[in-house]
Amino acid sequence: MENKKRVVVGLSGGVDSSVAAYLLKEQGFEVIGMFMKNWHDESVTISNECPWMEDSTDAMLVAEKLGIPFQAIDLSEEYRERIVDYMFAEYESGRTPNPDILCNREIKFDIFLKAAQKLKADFVATGHYCQKGELEKDGKTIYQLLAGADPNKDQSYFLCQLNQEQLTQALFPIGHLQKSEVRQIAKEQDLITADKKDSQGLCFIGKVRLPDFLQQQLKPKKGKILVVPENLSVYDKQKIPAGLDIEDFDNETLDALCLPIQYHADQGKVIGEHNGAHYFTIGQRKGLQVGGTGKPLFVIATDTRENLIYTGLGEHHPGLNRHGLFVPNKDIHWIREDLSLQVGSSARYQARIRYRQPLTWATLIMRENGLYVIFDETQRGIASGQFVAWYSGSESIGSGVIC
Repeated sequence: MENKKRVVVGLSGGVDSSVAAYLLKEQGFEVIGMFMKNWHDESVTISNECPWMEDSTDAMLVAEKLGIPFQAIDLSEEYRERIVDYMFAEYESGRTPNPDILCNREIKFDIFLKAAQKLKADFVATGHYCQKGELEKDGKTIYQLLAGADPNKDQSYFLCQLNQEQLTQALFPIGHLQKSEVRQIAKEQDLITADKKDSQGLCFIGKVRLPDFLQQQLKPKKGKILVVPENLSVYDKQKIPAGLDIEDFDNETLDALCLPIQYHADQGKVIGEHNGAHYFTIGQRKGLQVGGTGKPLFVIATDTRENLIYTGLGEHHPGLNRHGLFVPNKDIHWIREDLSLQVGSSARYQARIRYRQPLTWATLIMRENGLYVIFDETQRGIASGQFVAWYSGSESIGSGVIC
């Protein structure tokens, strides 16, 4: 009798991972359910939104229903070191981290994967809405990260930092399904998670009051809110020069288009006070508590050293909308290493800078210092620390941390 392939499924206590486990069992895999506990501190979570004890119980009941072994693993120490400490450091320096992408790279497909390997697992599986493909190139198997079939739930952006080794051992059993189909399967199998609401907020922490969360380490500090006029000369350099191919731009032009604008206090007018520049991010509108401006006010830059917030009036303010961004060499990641750009080369891909954002055509230009990404259409709220991911059709090709 042929040995069954062993899969460890990350059972989160939600409907997606529950159905993933069911489908794998139906496909003939030997399935083990594992719940990851990544957080102990309930003081910053919004009550009843995502309590880990309830999730752990639901995960255990699903495993019981499916007749598969179940265990819980406490990864809270690693989670604090790799995700929470990173978040605090990024916000403190005025950057905007994406903990969900880091959680997938550092926890689910690293620490969790290693725990699964100790159980002699051939694969790990999650309830992500994405798909895995493969192709042969020069006699070698290359794995592809493909968008989920449900366009409203596609989570390939959150997995944009995975590498070939991680993809080799990853399975995404529900990626070919619509969310409605997943819920239907859960109901048919009488799984306790069938009608459970999707969790919101930080990966494996749940919905948190972000200011409360950040205030654990980043203390409130009063500072000035400045409004910057639309006619600053610095914005003239933000326009794409006419009559030139983007690939022919010199580094000075690329830097002007793609690097964050550096503002100075004398360029703006004080219109209010805030409790800490490190609590705000570019593109943010809520939380400024400044009235009487006519048009809505948006954060266009933060300065955590001087504790200043720069804002612009209206959604068309040139400080809010930029054509380009830059990824330093150390922060460029290719899922498809065989397609990585060499210095002096360029390529056309579609890209996004946040989850569920429609893909937009962009030109990627590789220079000695890193990767410049020039969008065909301006992008609102490009913030340092965010991830940009680029695609060829439905395939995620690579990603990078925005400078």
